[in-house]
Amino acid sequence: MNLYKTSARSLGIVMSSSLIVLVCSQLWAAETTADNPLSTSTEDVPEELAMGGAKSVTSFFITSRGLGSGGNLGGLSGADAHCQALAAAEYAGDHTWRAYLSTAAAGNQGAINARDRIGDGPWYNAEGLLIAANIEQLHGPGNRISKEKAATESLNPVNGVGDTPNRHDILTGSQADGTAFGGDDGRSCDNWTSSAEGRAQVGHHDRMGRGESSSSWNSAHPSSGCSQQNLESTGGAGLFYCFAID
Repeated sequence: MNLYKTSARSLGIVMSSSLIVLVCSQLWAAETTADNPLSTSTEDVPEELAMGGAKSVTSFFITSRGLGSGGNLGGLSGADAHCQALAAAEYAGDHTWRAYLSTAAAGNQGAINARDRIGDGPWYNAEGLLIAANIEQLHGPGNRISKEKAATESLNPVNGVGDTPNRHDILTGSQADGTAFGGDDGRSCDNWTSSAEGRAQVGHHDRMGRGESSSSWNSAHPSSGCSQQNLESTGGAGLFYCFAID
């Protein structure tokens, strides 16, 4: 009888220990998933959206035209308004749009990172093709930004338009991770208010060019200046990326 009681007690301890291990494992897995949303979130995002839904499928585009004043976009608010107006003209004004632009710290205003302005994703072009499932994928190797998919709000290609056949410089003012530059070199044309002094960091939407960073969609190189002529001289036209935040 004592042997039976001892065996039963031992079995109970083993079962309780196994239960504790199982519960702890489940809690660890849940925390790991929460800390690393890419482990599951990208799997649930479709590669393509069908037209005719409750809202426009378009949630990403490159502006078909700049504002004509080089790096002077009227600040972030002016750039956002340009995104909104172009989207509305193509029946995508049912989203709230933000320009993918960073600004440097100035006075009492801290730096603003482009990646913090554009919501959480996912984002699709005007054809309903996935650009990125979330902010991490957008700034990692898994995004779908390319010459073919990174089109304008009307789904036209950016290259080969107008008098600049090699046009691929897109204003961002950002480092590769989507954050603003520090120090005095803001690379944002005085926070997008200047077409004279300064310069702007640009990306290559077609992921092409010479140099180590030429394949970066958001941080390939700085422009030669902030005037419209400066931007055009290196393959740009004052264009920028627009993302829907909803």
